[in-house]
Amino acid sequence: MRRLFVFLSLMLACAHAHAELPASVVEALKNAGIPQQSVAVYVQAVASDSPLVRHNADKSLNPASVMKLVTTNAALELLTPTYRWKTEVYKNGNVTNGVLNGDLIIKGYGDPSFKAQEFWRLLMSLQQAGVNQIKGDLIIDKSVFEKNVGGNHPFDDETWRAYNATPSAFLVNGRSTSFKFTADEGGVNIAQEFELPELQIINNMTLKQSACSAWRNDMRYLVNAFDNKTTVTFSGSYAPDCGEKYLELSVFDDEKYAFYTFKKLWRELGGKFNGALKIQATPSTAIKVIEQVSDPLGYVVRDINKWSNNLMARQLLLTMAVEGSGTPATEARGSEAVRSWLASKGLRFDELVIENGSGLSRLERISAEHLGQMLVSAYHGAVMPELMASMPILSKDGTVIGRLKDSLSNGRVHLKTGSLNGVNAIAGYVLDANGHRHVLVMMVNHVKAAASKNAQDALIEWVHQQP
Repeated sequence: MRRLFVFLSLMLACAHAHAELPASVVEALKNAGIPQQSVAVYVQAVASDSPLVRHNADKSLNPASVMKLVTTNAALELLTPTYRWKTEVYKNGNVTNGVLNGDLIIKGYGDPSFKAQEFWRLLMSLQQAGVNQIKGDLIIDKSVFEKNVGGNHPFDDETWRAYNATPSAFLVNGRSTSFKFTADEGGVNIAQEFELPELQIINNMTLKQSACSAWRNDMRYLVNAFDNKTTVTFSGSYAPDCGEKYLELSVFDDEKYAFYTFKKLWRELGGKFNGALKIQATPSTAIKVIEQVSDPLGYVVRDINKWSNNLMARQLLLTMAVEGSGTPATEARGSEAVRSWLASKGLRFDELVIENGSGLSRLERISAEHLGQMLVSAYHGAVMPELMASMPILSKDGTVIGRLKDSLSNGRVHLKTGSLNGVNAIAGYVLDANGHRHVLVMMVNHVKAAASKNAQDALIEWVHQQP
């Protein structure tokens, strides 16, 4: 009996030890001024049934962009890695000698990866189908998503930043304009990466002869939107030492951006069009001319996770709603699709809150333990290769390209990051020095969360060094 008591005592002691944070992590948190009660950590070997570290793991916390792992894992399983979005083109009128005597209709199905080059290919195919001039209007059908899905309220006061763009069933280039900044002896140069004539740059930037540091803090912009034109005025200073830098802004809504891009590409292809833009459902009299499909989801999720693309993640959540509940899609239906998927795997996350699936939210919640359990389950699932390949590789690419460059863990960690004001999180897979893989989750919800990077790195190093 005494031996049994001693054995149980040792087991409890081991369990308690496993719940403790590694000393290096504790020290880094202390140096950052972050209390341990504001931190949740979960570490488990994928071959084990129990965690190695479990600290505040059942606390419901804001995960920031780490939530994208839930969205993309669910989508890979529900839609499959081979899923492709379609974009359809219809004509509502007869075509005679290359002239469409009627309207052209483009119907979108929520493709998050539809860029200008895909649009160019679509319009080239239309011309090859015999249409060179459009006498009517351009109709864009966005009916597969609920009208004004995602709302019109930006996440923060950076109204024009690309991350504040809302979803659309027909989204071109993420409706984002990329401004490229360079400097030489002649001054500061600003150019649009994909130039639209309806956008004018007013460059009031001055040259600064100093080292490059926090370059965005030295620059300001002002957006003025008119009916058929938008101006962006840049002021401040820029140093040649900064090289090439980019600023992503969404200065047009999804409809105008798509319309302006259509007119630019159609004109460059030699087509003729003088009509207007209409937003409505496809008329029953319309006839389909072309259907174009996207790259498979297995490729698309890489852009979502490696570069933490919020808008693409939101489009993905809505796509799950379309395929699960029909149209028009809502974010609530997308959230329910994810919950149902988790339940089907025996994973019941009562604390889970999904607002839009991207993590760009003050409402979204999950516990470190449940996120860790999902990642363990995913590792043993059919879509593990696609999910892991979509995650940034430590010090090699994506959002962790410059992190732990001199560490032995370099290249051995697939890690999703997430950050908001007051939130910082990491989650992913760590291959230790002996070739054993572990799931790692760390979430910090505290006013000093941004200072938790050293503690995160200490945890990564500790897991990598496991015997």
